[in-house]
Amino acid sequence: MIEAANGRKGVARQNEIPCDLVITDIVMPDMEGIETIIQLKRSNPDVKIIAISGGGRTGNTEYLVQAQKLGADKGLEKPFSNAELIASVEELLARPPDC
Repeated sequence: MIEAANGRKGVARQNEIPCDLVITDIVMPDMEGIETIIQLKRSNPDVKIIAISGGGRTGNTEYLVQAQKLGADKGLEKPFSNAELIASVEELLARPPDC
């Protein structure tokens, strides 16, 4: 497991040490999750992405819809259970890369 403090660092780490799956929050400092998803997919189209969000201060869960339109494979609304997260990870890692 590799961790990053924000989207900018996460994209840089993914470019250094590619992972099969990235879990990103949408509302983050320095680089928002939407931009993070766009950059991750641009540099590694096969990476699987789970976007998570509680909607920030506004509670707007439309962020997750937008994230999936831009390349996230799955969106989880906070709060979610450990079982939901594990099931999502297992599901995505079992999928073959897009052709």
